[in-house]
Amino acid sequence: MADDQPWPRRRVTLADVAQRAGVSPALVSIVMRDAPGASQQSRQRILAVADQLGYRPDVRARALASLKAHTIGVLFGRAGRFHLELIDGLYTAAEERGWDLVLSALTTSRDEKRALASLHDFRFDALIMLGPPVAEPMLAGNVPLVVMGWHVDHPDVDIVRTSDEHGMALAVQHLVELGHRRIAHLQGGDGLVAVSRRDAYVKAMRAHRLTKEIRVVRCDGEDQLDGQRAARAMLDDDAGLPTAVIAFNDDIAAAAMSVLGQQGIDVPGEISIIGFDDSALARGPGIDLTSVQQLPQEMARLAVDRIIARTAAGAVLDRELVLEPELVIRSTTGPAPG
Repeated sequence: MADDQPWPRRRVTLADVAQRAGVSPALVSIVMRDAPGASQQSRQRILAVADQLGYRPDVRARALASLKAHTIGVLFGRAGRFHLELIDGLYTAAEERGWDLVLSALTTSRDEKRALASLHDFRFDALIMLGPPVAEPMLAGNVPLVVMGWHVDHPDVDIVRTSDEHGMALAVQHLVELGHRRIAHLQGGDGLVAVSRRDAYVKAMRAHRLTKEIRVVRCDGEDQLDGQRAARAMLDDDAGLPTAVIAFNDDIAAAAMSVLGQQGIDVPGEISIIGFDDSALARGPGIDLTSVQQLPQEMARLAVDRIIARTAAGAVLDRELVLEPELVIRSTTGPAPG
């Protein structure tokens, strides 16, 4: 491969590295596996050549050649920026523990079955699901499996999630303390996570004796376009403008802020907005969104550790780990208008 090419024309093999370094393929294998049997000088020379050639280990071949599990499949879908942060955390956690990830995406035309079929080509040893949020994952009981973000009753499925109930209770409490009563919720679709957060909002409102003020505005999905449509529907509603809104996630909250701004409605002067996830979007310039904080790096670490523990013989674990979130208060919430 020419040094100025960004990617090899074909996959660089152990034999290529061995030929360039002037050593045997067996010695290259020892170095790449970080196994004993090579001198420090040989290791440095082989690693330098591998880097020069752009050598990357064959994940599938390594998994097949080993009796130990090495590869985690990850299923994810369209669920806003937070899933991207979870994936980043999963890569970090897996790499630190010597495991590999292989991803498969859910799209409008690619359901759980098709997404899993592509993962099977990589012979994955365990599965982490960021989506779809289903009550009965297809591979439950067949491989070590962790779902992230929702509850599953299946006894062979582990769960890592943030407490939607606690998060919504914090959000409603904060707004009530600011004098708000007409607090609406923008529900992100009809999935299990969306329903869980909606129910948590309703429970929190009832706890503050605001049952008559409960107002749920449905979004068709979880992204910013869905949030824009829902915000416009809320503005057109005869019920009038609430003084505060708690959105399903930060993407929908930011979209609502954009629509309200286009109509000259001041945030937080006329209406307060709270998101959920505390993603990078919430912390971005010009947004500065009050949001229920989830911890993607910590959740990812727990999920990967869960997988590794389940593959160990005789591991006995609590099946569900529920993290209690905090509310990060920024500039999008303020006192209820007079």
